[in-house]
Order: sequence, then C-alpha cells, then structure tokens
Amino acid sequence: MKPSEMLLVALASCTSVDVVDIMAKRRTPLTMLEVGVSAEQDNDPPWAFRKIHLHYRMAGAGVTEDSAKIAIKLSEEKYCSVAATVRGVAEITWDFELVDGQAS
Repeated sequence: MKPSEMLLVALASCTSVDVVDIMAKRRTPLTMLEVGVSAEQDNDPPWAFRKIHLHYRMAGAGVTEDSAKIAIKLSEEKYCSVAATVRGVAEITWDFELVDGQAS
C-alpha cells in the first residue's frame, strides 16, 4: 500500500471509531460498519487528493437514517482529527446506507 493510500485508510478508520462511539452513546449500537473510500488526486506531483468520498454501510437495531446522519456528520465535522487535517486541501463527501443484519 502506498503512503497516500494509508491516508485514506486513516480517514476511514478515524471516522469509523467516532461513528461507533457516537452510536453507542446514543444507545443505538452498531452490529456492522463498513466504510469504503474513493478519491481523486492531482495528475502532477505531489499528487494531492482533491476529492475524497466515504461510503458507510451500517446495521444495528434501532439505527435510523437520522441517527446515522448525525453520527457521521459529528465525526466528519467535529471529532475526526484526520478529516480536520485533510479538509483544508480536499473536499470530503459522504453517503451511507442502512443494511439488515451482518455484512456478507
């Protein structure tokens, strides 16, 4: 894995920890969370990321669209230090889907 790819893994990991913690504190613990990351980089050195998109897949009893949105937004905008660091250079976007049961 390239070091630049590790930055994307760090972003997904940082926000995942936050989302899990936020959902647990709201008494709607997750039974499954997956985060996929896609990104666009400049064509020329130093190949900075300009757009990063996170796709969350989550499941848990009592998890609603509103609770998922709140947890992700809090992580992205307030708690995730990696997002705070990257946000000045790259546009970070996200979406999510609620799934039934466990990941396959």
